[in-house]
Amino acid sequence: MSEQSLPDDTHAEYADALPEYAERVLEVAETVPPGRVLTYGDVAEWLGEGGPRQVGRVMALYGGAVPWWRVVRADGVLLPGHELRALDHYREEGTPLREAGRATEGHLPRLDMRRARWDGGGHAQGHT
Repeated sequence: MSEQSLPDDTHAEYADALPEYAERVLEVAETVPPGRVLTYGDVAEWLGEGGPRQVGRVMALYGGAVPWWRVVRADGVLLPGHELRALDHYREEGTPLREAGRATEGHLPRLDMRRARWDGGGHAQGHT
């Protein structure tokens, strides 16, 4: 429901409300175990709704209260602007990384998506 479709007298009531889709995305982000990741597309597929861009938008707007570093780009590149914070989390959790080569801009590692990507491990069934 968009804010424009709400009656004038209900705006204050919904000011702090999280959109239902955003709540669902954040719930999925919270289920990803330490040391593992899901891509934005994985989350959308898990929910059966939206796509990577919608999930990315939710994470950008509302993801600060969940383990945002566990929802990532499919290519394993660290989130621009948050690379060092994310890298600290990955190292602390033992998330598989691929060290950067000399030619890599910024010499930052990438996530080793083959090893770090989580398949839901049975938690995905019935979770929406």
